[in-house]
Amino acid sequence: MIENNPFSLNEKTVLVTGASSGIGKAIAQECAKMGAKLIITARNEERLKDTLQSLVGNGHQYIIADFSSDDGINDLVKSLPILDGMVHCAGLIKRLPLKFVNESHLTEIMQTNFFAPALITQKIYKAKKIQQEGSVVFISSVATGFASFGNIMYMASKGAINSLSKGIAFELATQKIRVNCIEPGMIVTNLTKAISDEELAEDVKRYPLGRFGKPEEIGYAAVYLLSNASKWITGSVIKIDGGLTLR
Repeated sequence: MIENNPFSLNEKTVLVTGASSGIGKAIAQECAKMGAKLIITARNEERLKDTLQSLVGNGHQYIIADFSSDDGINDLVKSLPILDGMVHCAGLIKRLPLKFVNESHLTEIMQTNFFAPALITQKIYKAKKIQQEGSVVFISSVATGFASFGNIMYMASKGAINSLSKGIAFELATQKIRVNCIEPGMIVTNLTKAISDEELAEDVKRYPLGRFGKPEEIGYAAVYLLSNASKWITGSVIKIDGGLTLR
């Protein structure tokens, strides 16, 4: 580790939700490389153990958690040590045209994508389990302002996260706790395997840089926002989208 490296996470304890795969797993891996002690959480124990084994360094741990109920969230918060940062990656996508959307669908999406990260943050803060000058990072999406057919529920949930983060950033600024969002474009993960090669080939044409993103590229941004290098950044929404939203 380079001495006085402002991007170092050495001696920082960081919680990453949704760390069993995709962006959450990559964020945990990149944070570990920069010296952080990771607490990773998700519902799938097998995949979570796989993430744990991939982390460099020592002192990491995993916690199985179900964010669909208050009990699951409360149990997670009780088991946490004092944190220097947290990254909310757990998320759910369900595509349906407006005419097929019902209250049950909306509740499912909002519980995972909005209520859970909001309440986890609130309960951690209330329990005084985040340090002064700590950092909170929400993973949002460029979908908040870039419509696609059947994606209205996901768009709404991530738009709510953007507004939530700004409100929390304002409230917690007196304690120097920073709160920011990352808005990724299309990132190549296991989820993209569900999309046909033809659709992906057509979609990538919309990206000025000519390709989709990689999970670790979101990890680099999370490291930055968790580190001392971003001490004067709060309430920001950082787009990482290969230029998609330039058009």
